Amino acid sequence: MASNASASNVDLVIFDCDGVLVDSEVISCQTHADVLSLCGYPITAEQVFARFLGRSSKQATMEVEAELGRSLPEDFNAQLQQRLFQAFEQDLHPVAGITDALDALDIPVCVASSGSHQRMRVSLGATRLYDRLAPHIFSSSQVENGKPAPDLFLFAAAQMNARPAACVVVEDSIAGIRGGVAAGMTVLGFHGGSHCRTGHADDLRAAGATLVFDDMRQLPMILSQLGEKAASLAGFSAP
Repeated sequence: MASNASASNVDLVIFDCDGVLVDSEVISCQTHADVLSLCGYPITAEQVFARFLGRSSKQATMEVEAELGRSLPEDFNAQLQQRLFQAFEQDLHPVAGITDALDALDIPVCVASSGSHQRMRVSLGATRLYDRLAPHIFSSSQVENGKPAPDLFLFAAAQMNARPAACVVVEDSIAGIRGGVAAGMTVLGFHGGSHCRTGHADDLRAAGATLVFDDMRQLPMILSQLGEKAASLAGFSAP
């Protein structure tokens, strides 16, 4: 087992949910595209991925309605949620290696997602991750501005009594990377989900990720190295 990161140098690991803990983005993008198309806004799963990955459903809906010049049907969210939750129950799997990674960490962890609490209860519950992460699960519904704003990450750090500068964020989306960077945190870009295309790692680096990786089993060693580097820099700068 990889050595663990030093808790004295890394206060908290903040995980995104979709695409980082659960391999849900292919399901989510396809379902979102299907329901939007049925509601008179033709769009492909690929376009949903490019435009809305990592952003809240509320933000996506506002953008779509602005383009349409009208509101989506009153039951849009209900349709989307029903189809999505059904697909999660049938087809959702945890990200490969996430259980091993969590087992190897002795640093506090939490979840900060653009998804609703109900969505995370279903997705994390379907993959048997909810009980081991609750109650440290935070949603963009709890802050004024969702990703790429820093609000959610700063809220999570405050709730966990962690210093933002000593937090490490694990994200798979450009919006999430930018939000973590804006919060003054170290951000790792994960591109091991089934939704990640060629070039996604480069996109995460360009958005500000400190480093990128595609195997969740690498995370404990990465965190250990970050902790050692922080300790070395602190020692170097000490008078």
